[in-house]
Amino acid sequence: MNQETKKAWIALEDGTLQSGTLVGYPGTTTGEICFNTSMTGYQEIFTDPSYVGQLMMMTYPHIGNYGTSSQDDEARKPMVSGVILRAFSEGYSNLNADQSLQDYLYRHKITGITGVDTRTLVRHIRSKGVMNAVISSEISDPEELIAKAKEQASMEGLELVSRITRKEAQTLSAVEGTDNGKKVAVMDYGIKHTMINQLRQRGCTLRLFPAQTSFDEIEAWQPDAFFLSNGPGDPRPMEYTFDTVNKIMSDGRPVFGICLGHQLMALSQGINVEKMFVGHRGANQPVKNMSTGLVEITTQNHGFAVETKSVKEKRATISHINLNDDSVEGLTYENANAFSVQYHPEASPGPHDSSYLFDQFIAMIKS
Repeated sequence: MNQETKKAWIALEDGTLQSGTLVGYPGTTTGEICFNTSMTGYQEIFTDPSYVGQLMMMTYPHIGNYGTSSQDDEARKPMVSGVILRAFSEGYSNLNADQSLQDYLYRHKITGITGVDTRTLVRHIRSKGVMNAVISSEISDPEELIAKAKEQASMEGLELVSRITRKEAQTLSAVEGTDNGKKVAVMDYGIKHTMINQLRQRGCTLRLFPAQTSFDEIEAWQPDAFFLSNGPGDPRPMEYTFDTVNKIMSDGRPVFGICLGHQLMALSQGINVEKMFVGHRGANQPVKNMSTGLVEITTQNHGFAVETKSVKEKRATISHINLNDDSVEGLTYENANAFSVQYHPEASPGPHDSSYLFDQFIAMIKS
């Protein structure tokens, strides 16, 4: 869809202001501004449910040049609040593409801005920390824009999972020809399609449960193991999940958690979770496996993390660390048949270095 060039603005709550050109749907949108360093995979990033409530800035300058394809969605629709780009390509070249990124964003009513000096904004966020911002093609007054950014709720203390978790439980069979007879109860806190596919491709029958589901409802299905998914926002206000997660962790059956699921598992063991100054978002984060000594290049997307000093040896052991900042990237639990990681081993977009974690989970179920 070609549209007439229209001016747009982005303002951060600290008064930083830039102008550019509208991308996607005309309007005004707000959220926490963050950035992702991946060179490819913009569609998977925009549809990742963990990005609910956030304005996504891509550090790679050329975005849109391979269009969009329905097979690359990680959710039923884009989950970002808005997009911030340096150089937008309305034309595209990709035999698998269904439509341009412009048409895709417009159809889903996602407002974005291009022509922005993303390098300057990224450097600013790295020094000042993530903060709220506004993108608008309707408001041009700087004071009004900045005021609108300031009035948004902070991501710290913000519960977002209830906005996107499924309404009803759903059963999905293993991929044809792979069925291993094992049943995995999956807690949907904003699960990506790729995570579901990784488990189904390894022969598991899944039942996906809404985040508010009680342990008794899950137990009625008689699963062989439990999987706790990724999701958006701060895990600490998610009190409606605590009883269920505590019972899952004390049950004895295998448990695997990723991202938000990892954080909820840590909280259940008395380990603190904290808001990060900037966060990790990209497909090139080096993580060391403390058992093997091997380094994995990982895909990450998180603004909260397990507090290193609160990990107590009698409750959990750090299994993986981030080599950029020594933050906790994985835990094994002393009082549970469980392990969890902060990063994304489903690897879309990104390397496949960490896919062994799904195999490790399947081996636990079969043992």
